[in-house]
Amino acid sequence: VAPVGREIRATGGDRYQDAQVEDAIQISLQEVLRTWKAKMLPIVSFDSTRFHGTFQIDRQLQLYCLSHPIKLGERKMGTLTAVKVCHGNFEPKSEQAFLSILSSMIAQAAMINRFYPDHELSVVNMPLTTGKMPFDRSNIVGNSKAMENLYELLQQVSGAETTVLISGESGVGKELIADALHRNSPRRGKPFVKVNCAALPEMLLESELFGHEKGAFPGAHNAKKGRFELAQGGTIFLDEIGDLSPATQIKLLRVLQQREFDRLGGLAPIKADVRIIAATNRDLEKLIDQNLFRQDLYYRLNVFPLNVPPLAERKTDIMPITDYFIEKYRKIHNKNIRRISTPAIDMLTSYHWPGNVRELENCIERAVLLTNEGVIRGHHLPPSLQIAESAGVESGQNLKTMLESMERELILDSLKSSKGNMAKAARELGLTERVMGLRARKYHLDPKNFRKPGHG
Repeated sequence: VAPVGREIRATGGDRYQDAQVEDAIQISLQEVLRTWKAKMLPIVSFDSTRFHGTFQIDRQLQLYCLSHPIKLGERKMGTLTAVKVCHGNFEPKSEQAFLSILSSMIAQAAMINRFYPDHELSVVNMPLTTGKMPFDRSNIVGNSKAMENLYELLQQVSGAETTVLISGESGVGKELIADALHRNSPRRGKPFVKVNCAALPEMLLESELFGHEKGAFPGAHNAKKGRFELAQGGTIFLDEIGDLSPATQIKLLRVLQQREFDRLGGLAPIKADVRIIAATNRDLEKLIDQNLFRQDLYYRLNVFPLNVPPLAERKTDIMPITDYFIEKYRKIHNKNIRRISTPAIDMLTSYHWPGNVRELENCIERAVLLTNEGVIRGHHLPPSLQIAESAGVESGQNLKTMLESMERELILDSLKSSKGNMAKAARELGLTERVMGLRARKYHLDPKNFRKPGHG
């Protein structure tokens, strides 16, 4: 292929032979495989005459090696690497944005066609370089704009000792956010202690948090360390902080103000070397107005607020999270799940998810258990998703309408899996090709729409 202007092109697609460029590519690839973040590496002081066998380029140009991870959510698939030749100004953001879009398209195509391997990628373990460690969010799935904004805030506060208050609806994953904060903090090698403040009555909760001395109350036959003592040097996560009793709120305020507490029945104060992360699904400001939550405690907790958006506000995360749970539960229940039917995907993405990620997880585990054919279909999903708006049928449907809806789903899915091959789709459903054709026409399904470009 002849060169056009300042564009660099490989002639005949042959692999070029240059040690400096090859080294840059390998370094870039290994860095992406280690961090799963985009990498740009300039190839400095190269001699353009060495490329005459493969490239025709202007002198005084600069080579850059750009690598981008191919992943969907936290499903890691591979890398996309390009060698960019620049003349004059170079805009790395636009180049990386292009690779990001391209790699995202590849990842989306892989998800839609279910081309995932059963084995995980082998990531090369490399020694950490000096400087700030990359933020590890491997336990969180989601790349929507709302989640990216949250990740930026997490990265800013993770390395500090600041108290963090996480808010969000029930089931959004506040505990995962707290866990990510701890794992990316200087305290990551120390204990991470979790306490659900709504799970225990007041007396037991105080004992759990602060511990007690022998004889502090009936049944206290031995001294016991509380969660704050067990978390010394590390992080304590106080979930459902809005359910604390007034008495416990006062004791927690003392910990935040003076960094010390007393065991129940104890006389000597104990220093608290812990970072506090709290979470709630309640509106604490409303609780303050109702005199159910202390205002001074709220201000002590709300130093760095983080809000986890509900699943209904990040629709683009639904399918990556769905895929994560399918992988999780197909392994647990030893099921061979290959894909999700198109109508089932429509139901999942159009539902409002009042129970957020927790509800989605329960929904997918149920579907994995119900299917015996390797495909999750619409009727495998809970009844709450099979409403008129999700199923795409009118309300007041009779049995005939419901059966036709299911038949259309089966035919659509077979045409999709066979890539428009009518004979193969008919065999899969146990129909003759003539009957398959009649059914496809009945539901206005054109096999040509399911064929790959260039294949008839």
